[in-house]
Amino acid sequence: MSVSVTLPALGESVTEGTVTRWLKAEGERVEADEPLLEVSTDKVDTEIPAPASGVLASIKVAEDETVEVGAELAVIDDGSGAPAEAEAPAQAESTEPAATPAPAAEEAPTAPSTETE
Repeated sequence: MSVSVTLPALGESVTEGTVTRWLKAEGERVEADEPLLEVSTDKVDTEIPAPASGVLASIKVAEDETVEVGAELAVIDDGSGAPAEAEAPAQAESTEPAATPAPAAEEAPTAPSTETE
């Protein structure tokens, strides 16, 4: 399966980032959590780690290119040949049980009025 590398949200008000340097080249083996590239924003300069182990199949964003948060930066191929997909949402959908509605709260019976006329 291929895993898409996306630009994560790097701060509350950060909406875009600039790729300053790729630390790996296409075709190189990468390990999960290994630094893959450096990104600069108006608030922070940081390294983006590889989300999975595999081979860096393709780089989608060149150095000095600015992209929005969530943009695909690269694709890592784990060797299975499956197409790239967003791994986290797929896992969340398959592991969460279907939500069951909460039972409706029963109304408490009202006591008969004790007022006398």
